[in-house]
Amino acid sequence: MNVPLLDLHPQTAALRDEILRAVTEVLDSTAYILGPKVTRLEEEVAAYSGAGFGIGVSSGTDALLMALMALEIGPGDRVLTTPYSFFATVGAILRVGALPVFADIQAETFNIDPDKMAELLADDAKKGKSIKAIIPVHLFGQCADMGKIVALAEQYGIPVIEDAAQAIGSEYPMSEKDGSVRWRRAGSMGLAGCFSFFPSKNLGCLGDGGMVISSDKAFADNLRCYRNHGAQPKYYHAKIGGNFRLDPLQAAVLSVKLPHLEQWHKQRQENSRIYRELFVQAGLTDNPVILPKAVYANSPDAAAHHHHIYNQFVIRAPRREELRNYLHKQGVGCEVYYPVCLHKQDCMKKYGTIELSLPIAEQLAQDSLALPIFPELGREQLARVVEVIAEFYRS
Repeated sequence: MNVPLLDLHPQTAALRDEILRAVTEVLDSTAYILGPKVTRLEEEVAAYSGAGFGIGVSSGTDALLMALMALEIGPGDRVLTTPYSFFATVGAILRVGALPVFADIQAETFNIDPDKMAELLADDAKKGKSIKAIIPVHLFGQCADMGKIVALAEQYGIPVIEDAAQAIGSEYPMSEKDGSVRWRRAGSMGLAGCFSFFPSKNLGCLGDGGMVISSDKAFADNLRCYRNHGAQPKYYHAKIGGNFRLDPLQAAVLSVKLPHLEQWHKQRQENSRIYRELFVQAGLTDNPVILPKAVYANSPDAAAHHHHIYNQFVIRAPRREELRNYLHKQGVGCEVYYPVCLHKQDCMKKYGTIELSLPIAEQLAQDSLALPIFPELGREQLARVVEVIAEFYRS
């Protein structure tokens, strides 16, 4: 039995007629740049995520880039972020001329470590330096520790831009001043949150697409200006922006898919539960395989909230490359996210980060492996994945 890492055919087939109708509406309307389909999606995603405003953009990468531009971050500025993410996170920083400052990550979550962030911020303060923005990444569908991150940002007066590309709908148990817990959705806890609608995401379109959300009206208005070449009004350019507009065809597709997102999240969560059951039965947990940890699962009322949405189900496994090759030979899809940390990429040599030692991120780059987790997988397919892994370690 072959088990692909991702198969979009079942989802597309189930929604094919509805998607075609929505796309045809755009075709017949001749509203091909922004327009009502984009406005509708912006309102829907903002409401879903618990934010005041949504700004549809051309990709998740451009969402990050535009947010930094709107903060007027540029040459010589420094931005604190994670070394363990898709390259777009650091690429956006570099494209505005700023310099990334990397804090190591937590082994159990793959997300940036607030304690390491605190050390860097304190050290910068002593040296009279300043960090202009913080970009935490909610990796693989689980939020970074935003309570601590937001507290640090407030302490030092630094805006937070959430890279929520893999985490739309994921929730974090934010402690309130009265001691209660309020679950907040990814992207709604900082000044802005950036989403990607790349096809492999939990909510994916038919190509590239993205969105920035914010509850700060002035910042949201600024983002809309940057989205359209910095023009406000048309042909009057007080700023230098770019062409970052979301295509209405993609917006129409996403509006069809969004009502199904909660069910897709639940199916991914159920697949995670089945995986854990199967790994326990196979005697593979903790040694040799370390399963992903849902760190907020024991928080108050966690069962009623998406404490993890499993955009990826990432294990840690010894002899990772051998296991990866064995799975592929047996027809089981898998992938390494990410084999080289951001600070170790060749293009970073001129920025002086290659020599940095961030041991947790570097270790996870060596032993992490993503397994199939998409909603339409059946129990027998999940069992096959675990069976092949068991065969490998027992051979």
